[in-house]
Amino acid sequence: MTQGRPMRADARRNYERLLTVAAESFAEHGENASLDDIARRAGVGSGTLYRHFPTRQALLEAAYVDRIEALGARADELVRELPPGEALGEWLYELAVGTLQVRGMKALLGSAVADGGAAACATTVKGAVTRLVVAAQAVGALRADVEPIDVLRLTHGVASAAELAGTGEPEIRRYLGLLHEGLRAG
Repeated sequence: MTQGRPMRADARRNYERLLTVAAESFAEHGENASLDDIARRAGVGSGTLYRHFPTRQALLEAAYVDRIEALGARADELVRELPPGEALGEWLYELAVGTLQVRGMKALLGSAVADGGAAACATTVKGAVTRLVVAAQAVGALRADVEPIDVLRLTHGVASAAELAGTGEPEIRRYLGLLHEGLRAG
């Protein structure tokens, strides 16, 4: 998408169609869905897809930007509703469940926990976890030596473990409980 200039109406329609089809395709096939198939199903050429989204990562981020932003907003809601340690635990649960429920999100969130990955996604997710970790540490609910990125990486690992075990959501809360006990202050 060209910065500073509004898109023509046909370009905007192509962009929106690509996002809709990409979200459907990622949901169906995961993050490795065929980009050529996405372009074909959206009724555009591959060149149009790459003009709007130069990389698979850019398309993944654009397809899931609303979900990522909702996760960031959810962190702030939980801080207002629950004590800091509980808010952190609940947000991590929702994050882990989201990575399993929405195919393609796991790759996005995985790159957010890697250095230099998924710029827009990383900013939102890392900002949310930082606010939650700092709040939990301030009230003594979390060890002072725990870094926000540590918590994200461990949560991504919990989601992966639940997925590999084939247990999914039921085990996520249990695994996060075990993790939280290890990260708890004093």
